[in-house]
Amino acid sequence: MSTDLKVRRGKANEASSAMAGMSRRGFLKGAGVAALTCSVARAIPAFGDGLPQRKTFAYVGTYTKDAGNGKGIYLFEMNPRSGALSRVKLAAETPSPSWLCLHPSGEYLYAANEVSDFDGASGSVSAFAVNRSNGDLRFLNVMSSAGAGPAHLSVDASGKFVFVANYGGGSIAVLPIRANGFLAAATDLHRDTGSVGKQQSANAAPGSFAFSGHDAPHAHMIRADPANRFVVQTDLGQDRIYVYDFDHAAGKLRAAKLPYVSLPSGDGPRHFAFHPNGRWLYSIQEEASTIVLFFYDSASGALTPQQTISTLPPNFAGSNFTSEVLVSPDGRFLYAGNRLHDTVAVFSIASGGQLNYFGETSTLGDYPSQFQIDPSGMFLYACNHRSDNITSFRIDRKTGLLASTGQYTPVGSPGCIVFLA
Repeated sequence: MSTDLKVRRGKANEASSAMAGMSRRGFLKGAGVAALTCSVARAIPAFGDGLPQRKTFAYVGTYTKDAGNGKGIYLFEMNPRSGALSRVKLAAETPSPSWLCLHPSGEYLYAANEVSDFDGASGSVSAFAVNRSNGDLRFLNVMSSAGAGPAHLSVDASGKFVFVANYGGGSIAVLPIRANGFLAAATDLHRDTGSVGKQQSANAAPGSFAFSGHDAPHAHMIRADPANRFVVQTDLGQDRIYVYDFDHAAGKLRAAKLPYVSLPSGDGPRHFAFHPNGRWLYSIQEEASTIVLFFYDSASGALTPQQTISTLPPNFAGSNFTSEVLVSPDGRFLYAGNRLHDTVAVFSIASGGQLNYFGETSTLGDYPSQFQIDPSGMFLYACNHRSDNITSFRIDRKTGLLASTGQYTPVGSPGCIVFLA
């Protein structure tokens, strides 16, 4: 196992070690998880607009074996009125499927197996066929992710390619999807090279000793823009957001005219979310605990920073690591995950894209690695990695604020939840 993956997979009891020299990955019982949910090209109903006419299933990816307490991908059924999750079964036993993504058709599910021992020293991506009537998964095949420790993947809007970000390998890859949902070997591979940022961010809260992966390049998230023309990727170790021109015919990525933008050294860009209008991109920084608003030029892929705002309440002091960033389906609110502070921060989005801090809600669990809004837009679900549960919250459609449903769903080391409606 590479040094960076050893850091990433430090045991949870390292959390009690001296704060000086503390690594974000040391807080995890398993590997750290990429924290923005898969962008699915299926139409999303208006925010809270009615209830689904058929069953709503949820898949939860977990960390397994030495990395956590899960056993693979779990299937749940969601009650659209109460938001309760009922466990159906362990749908697929596969190693550390820490990130999941549904095909735009809903007929296939892809999982990033966050390991470093597949086919030598690589991670892998597993493909499954989805039975839409009962949620069952049927294994199709598994392919190398062309790098160690894949932490995030997504499917392009055409449903023809999987993009995967290899955290441990510091690389990204493009895997074609065949007509039957099977994966083919990578058609393109890019390895991030160059300098890395400072171990600690000058923009973090006072008294913060948090640092993540500034020992080397670490690709953390990748997805196509809303027009499916460019592909955007973060590198936490380099403090960069890369933009690639996407060749749909060949499955190749070529650096855009403005190939990347840099964040302040040590801030650690982790994930990002596009606004539904396609003109604004919000990047969340893991070590600085900030969100940066970028204006996005869909014609060139250029990103122009406009605003930086903290994910933490005023006067907060100490260490925190952010996780997920998510824009509500109606585009009015933004949600940001805080680990150690263990909250979801709520922001309103102004007419120009700027964020206004509303407050935060406790996730009622430990180390929220990822969260997701259900297809109806009525509930938010937080995957609490270290407390082995998922908590649910009803969304106030007028204010965007969250209220706990009082429901705890047990699942070992949850990393990611996605919904099949």
